[in-house]
Amino acid sequence: MGALLEKLKPMSPGQEEMLKALTSDEYEIVGLFGPTGSGKSLFSILYGIDAVMEGKYKRFILSRPVIDVATGRELTAQELGPQYYEIAMTYLKDILAGFIEWSEVERLIKEGKIMFADTHYLRGRTFDDSVIFLDDAQNVPPESSVEIMMRIGRNSKFIIAGDPVFQKPQGLERDGATVIREVLMGEESAKVVDLGLKDIVRPGARRGIRLLIEMRMRNRPLNEAERRVIEAARIYAPDADVITVVEFVDAKKQFQITAEHVPDALIVVKEGYLGRLVGRGGERIQKIEQDTELRLRAVELTLDFTNIIRAVHPVSWIHKHIVDVDFQGPYLAVKVRSDEFGAFVGQRGFHVKFIDAVFRKLMGVGVRAYEVVEEEEERRRRRRR
Repeated sequence: MGALLEKLKPMSPGQEEMLKALTSDEYEIVGLFGPTGSGKSLFSILYGIDAVMEGKYKRFILSRPVIDVATGRELTAQELGPQYYEIAMTYLKDILAGFIEWSEVERLIKEGKIMFADTHYLRGRTFDDSVIFLDDAQNVPPESSVEIMMRIGRNSKFIIAGDPVFQKPQGLERDGATVIREVLMGEESAKVVDLGLKDIVRPGARRGIRLLIEMRMRNRPLNEAERRVIEAARIYAPDADVITVVEFVDAKKQFQITAEHVPDALIVVKEGYLGRLVGRGGERIQKIEQDTELRLRAVELTLDFTNIIRAVHPVSWIHKHIVDVDFQGPYLAVKVRSDEFGAFVGQRGFHVKFIDAVFRKLMGVGVRAYEVVEEEEERRRRRRR
């Protein structure tokens, strides 16, 4: 391990896996996918600089799209001129603060050992003896990422990082990070590392993601039934901060969900406001139910999505057997103990399909269920200790 990476201690199992993948000679391509603040850029850049300083590779090529926040359009180096490289230098300086003297980085840039490359002009080039790092892949067309992989030459390593959930362009179902992750999953000499909320270590990043989720929920379009619930909540619980309402009567019918405790709609409130919505004896939410003729349940918005699953899953006790809920690539991965995995999934997979439909409507994120054997669960407990 290089001198820079030795200064960096992995703070989660996901970060440990990321570090092993980057430093392993087994992989020519490493894909890192997960939320901001999980260390994707930091680990990759420290690895790349270490690699050229030690002479393992001749060049570290850093490529990252520059996005116009107002329009969402990717800007080229030709459009921005010198400003493109100023933006790239500022990005690199912010990441490397505290790890290496900037004068040393400037020396490596002058010697051509660290290079900045516009994503638009990587096509047609061949990279030998190089580490190529493509960051923010969610903003790059998938074809461009594949084109770059085709250009990997002798003794080279390609690292691609992206966030297929929180930073992907709004309204785009198949962003660059999602597609390239799927391509790499079955590729030889490639390693995909999925990072989740538990891997976020940067201060403020978790709060930022929670606020981003809240903003998206507040802005989601409501159907007529959801608007009726919101209006009733304003009358009977005016001091409750309601973020959104998601109604799923049709999904219940589609997946034959008949359990009486499963509501027709879920009210999501800001953390700390659940009591104000429900009322001391539940009288407030009961009045909302009477007005809307819907069975309702309410939850507070946190980054623990087990509460939402508990509120709507057809098996009322299933939450006790959920080991972990976190993002894995573009999906929310729910890990369930093997002895109750069947109850979570349901006959013909209807239970998990129903949960998937609810989360897609609420957050635009699908759900995948994974069976966890007891040995894996015990290892998780030991790590938490």
